[in-house]
Amino acid sequence: MSSEAGRRATRRWAQLKRLKEEVQQGRADVIIGKNGVTQGVLEEIRRHLEDKGVVKVKALKTAIKSTGMDRRSLAKHVAEKLGAWLLDVRGRTFVLYLPPEKRSGSRAPAAGGEPAGPRRGNIRGWPRRLPTGEKKPWSRR
Repeated sequence: MSSEAGRRATRRWAQLKRLKEEVQQGRADVIIGKNGVTQGVLEEIRRHLEDKGVVKVKALKTAIKSTGMDRRSLAKHVAEKLGAWLLDVRGRTFVLYLPPEKRSGSRAPAAGGEPAGPRRGNIRGWPRRLPTGEKKPWSRR
């Protein structure tokens, strides 16, 4: 391996480490429940990986019991199913990473300059502003 390739590999691992630390601080993006690793859960994890490249997944105790696997083998199983890298396992929480070359097409802007797909203003998927530009009023419902 040339010195240039070695530097690129070191730089990439440093970026992954920083990315993993950032994700580890936040809440889990996907939670695996008592039904275990279903097709719906895998699709949700895949969607997060395609959008962000990294996803934090938490497995409940009931998920681990229902699958019959331990926490590490469950994390490896999910990573293998999705073709992702398993970056970290801490307790029942693990972090997956999908390299850019494995992601399906990027979300290119559509014909009006708007991004393709649903508009997402915040983590819950609701736009923060109304189409008129004014702020959305808070509601307790």
